[in-house]
Amino acid sequence: MKKFTGSSGYVATKELMNAVNVSIALKKPLLIKGEPGTGKTMLAEAIAEAMDMRLIVWGIKSTTKAQEGLYVYDTVQRLYDSQFGEGDVSDIKQYIRLGKLGEAFTSEEQVVLLIDEIDKADLEFPNDLLWELDRMEFYINETKETVKTRHRPIVIITSNAEKELPDAFLRRCIFHYIEFPDRAKMEEIIRVHFGDVDKKLVRAAMDAFYAIRDMRQIQKKPSTSELLDWIQALSLGGADVKEITSKIPYIGVLLKKNQDIDAVRDKRHVY
Repeated sequence: MKKFTGSSGYVATKELMNAVNVSIALKKPLLIKGEPGTGKTMLAEAIAEAMDMRLIVWGIKSTTKAQEGLYVYDTVQRLYDSQFGEGDVSDIKQYIRLGKLGEAFTSEEQVVLLIDEIDKADLEFPNDLLWELDRMEFYINETKETVKTRHRPIVIITSNAEKELPDAFLRRCIFHYIEFPDRAKMEEIIRVHFGDVDKKLVRAAMDAFYAIRDMRQIQKKPSTSELLDWIQALSLGGADVKEITSKIPYIGVLLKKNQDIDAVRDKRHVY
């Protein structure tokens, strides 16, 4: 069995790679938690790239229901066809629309399925998927058919820990928390994205970045993705390296709350 060893555009720790490979070997979903911007969603993309598989993304919203991931019965279209004589309305199958989970189950080849930000849905959402994720099958009431997976997908589930997930759901998952990168790991991530960026600029940007993250007043700490955006802005904008830690140019790329910007400016007397 092919193992995940990272990808060209994603820096994965040994612990994370082990978690991915254990979940694949045990045929269980991998639940990933971590601060926003630590690469949870990108992990699924990296796995798909490294394993040469198609990626199917099911982005979860507060209104998302588990049923939508399986299939939807298009009653409106069937009613329309019956009224206007379009198509064979007795063939219910043509009105069944598979969701992202159903698409992954019926794929002709193994895929990577990302269930992104599962904690955005209501509390019953994870429980409603227990049978399907455990048995890898679901029943279509309208056609009296059971859809079974052809090739068990690699399932990656992300959570920002906005809500606690049910114990019954957690028991069925392999869990990994992505720790926020230390300076050494962050330098490695930056090199992957900007191999030719000025080293002095990177050093100054990281000094300011980690100093800001250490400030108690900061409500929304800047993430890895925001640091990458900031370094790009500093580079493209021709920022003076000597002024990066004192003036924090393009601060709006790094911080997204007025209170946080004011706190940094007050501490550094930047106006």
